[in-house]
Amino acid sequence: FHTLQYLEGQGQGSSFIPRLIGFASLEARQFFELFTTVKGLGAKKALKALQLPFGSIAEAISAKDHGLLVSLPEIGKRTAETIIAELYGKVDRFIELKPLPGDGKASSPSNQDSTSDGGRLSLINDAVAILVQLGEPRLQARQLVDRALEADGSIDSADDLVAGAFQLKALV
Repeated sequence: FHTLQYLEGQGQGSSFIPRLIGFASLEARQFFELFTTVKGLGAKKALKALQLPFGSIAEAISAKDHGLLVSLPEIGKRTAETIIAELYGKVDRFIELKPLPGDGKASSPSNQDSTSDGGRLSLINDAVAILVQLGEPRLQARQLVDRALEADGSIDSADDLVAGAFQLKALV
């Protein structure tokens, strides 16, 4: 459990009330702290706005999805534009990589084991991490990796997956 304390001003700022916010993970707290650096977004407004998981909001920022941001409470069109302008490229580490339907499935039920799902997701995460280090935005890196796996489901190493992703990128 990770906490963050801030002081909320009353009236003209002559008195302050201490507030304590709790987060389930350090990453959630770090995202909240980054989110509140946006001009016009204080802790109180951010708490009302963050109705979706932090990873989903980070993905919307990375994809420049104004529509999703505007759908959040307390976030208007201008605020959404400000959020994207100030946080684009800074939230990639908060995007959650989830297994897609079909990730980690073996060709037959007899070949499945308890580590196949984790192994496939680990392969995807490793390839995405490599692409991000090479300068690709995290969301685009994940899309390239997914496309490479669709094109060749027999890929079993992150290096081959990255090579396949770059081959697909070159075709576009």
